[in-house]
Amino acid sequence: MASLPSDGDVAAAANGTIVCDVSPPAAKRPRAAITDAEIQAEFAHHDRSVARLNNGAFGCVPSSVLAARARWQRLFLSQPDAFYHHHLQPGLARSRAAVASAIGADSSSVSLVDNVTTAAAIVMQHVAWSFAEGDFSRGDAVLMFLYTYTSIKSSIHAYAARAGAAVVEVHLPFPLTSPSAIVAEFRAALAVARDGGRRRVRLAVIDHITSMPTVLIPVKDLVAICRDNGVDKVFVDAAHAIGQVDIDVGDIGADFYASNLHKWFFCPSAVAFLHTRTSSSAAAGDDPDDIASKLHHPVVSSQYGNGLPMESAWIGVRDYSAQLVVPDAVEFVARFDGGVEGIRRLNHDKVVEMGAMLAAAWGTFLGTPPEMCGSMVMVGLPGALGIEGEDDAMRLRTKLRRRFKVEVPLYYNPESAAAPPELSKDGNGDLVTGWVRISHQVYNKREDYEVLRDAVAKLVADGFCCAELRNSSDEEETLSRGVDIQPALPM
Repeated sequence: MASLPSDGDVAAAANGTIVCDVSPPAAKRPRAAITDAEIQAEFAHHDRSVARLNNGAFGCVPSSVLAARARWQRLFLSQPDAFYHHHLQPGLARSRAAVASAIGADSSSVSLVDNVTTAAAIVMQHVAWSFAEGDFSRGDAVLMFLYTYTSIKSSIHAYAARAGAAVVEVHLPFPLTSPSAIVAEFRAALAVARDGGRRRVRLAVIDHITSMPTVLIPVKDLVAICRDNGVDKVFVDAAHAIGQVDIDVGDIGADFYASNLHKWFFCPSAVAFLHTRTSSSAAAGDDPDDIASKLHHPVVSSQYGNGLPMESAWIGVRDYSAQLVVPDAVEFVARFDGGVEGIRRLNHDKVVEMGAMLAAAWGTFLGTPPEMCGSMVMVGLPGALGIEGEDDAMRLRTKLRRRFKVEVPLYYNPESAAAPPELSKDGNGDLVTGWVRISHQVYNKREDYEVLRDAVAKLVADGFCCAELRNSSDEEETLSRGVDIQPALPM
């Protein structure tokens, strides 16, 4: 494997022998496509008693990639000096090259970071400095979605708003029947941000796939609208994108594009990438190289000023193994028919199929048409459950986990009544206020979704209503409020 030190390398390092072969690996014999039994073996470490329908939050890691990570960790432990001087940077360079190949970019424009939250902090830090140094004027705008992920919103406010930016939100209607509604809302919010041309919009933050509710955004169209309307820079929060949808960063055209590799690309936590637009893809008159030189990792190390890829590749002594196994994840993906495209197609088709099965059983509907989702989809819950707020949704999620062994995130939609009747009321005429977001990954089986289907059906048949949990004196349910209601958890 290109990124994987062998056990022999580890032993040699322990004996003081430097092993530093960074040449490309020899061509390998084609492997037979992975079998269903092999897939299940790769994920045998999962708790098989749980119907795991929330791959979108934490992802999954096959055993073969975990083994590769363990080899890197042992290599470090066996001879730390040799690891840092001879193995770390070549290994990270291979991972950046693997990412660049997957997104249609040059590896010099790719930086490896822990997660998209870190990538956002890098970009927002630059925005804050631009205000502080007088490049931006107080009151210049930053545009973001109402459903932008909580951590990214916090970063925008902590850096940009605090420095003087006016933050304008794009309303996202839900449920949705067409991307045109998103485009219309984006144009309207951008007009507000521009204030009739009296205000500069310095940055637009656009989700590629929103987390909750999950919606595939027409990101290329929105980037083009930004270019046509004088928005300085565009940052695409694509936390869920790589492994779910095809990515060509040159075609998308954003200045900054970041995605997590530990959600849908089979890498361990935590590793993500931040792509910065280069001169070959920049608009006329722009100087992206100057932009790149102004981006810095918020953890300042001895590599400060050597470019973001190098700054991110050395932020002190830590466990870099998650970033070193990207080529091993690529090799795992290649074992499937059609590679990553085959996996994306499988997951999309299956999650739509399972979503339709649940909706039919519950008398509800999907939150978006199939073309507006990747490997996750929103499914309406029966209105009889009486979900009247975010706390209700979290309590019900806990009940599903503890009583029925189902792990699935729930969403409360405060704007349910504003949706058209066919997307607001279930088959019994009750208002649909709650939704589940189901994921499909290669390890999932139909039985996982049937557990969820039957659990919700039983709750409805038993006359359950979320009001029961609000006033419950049950010690376990009371405990769950203190443990499980954490809005900062990954979604």
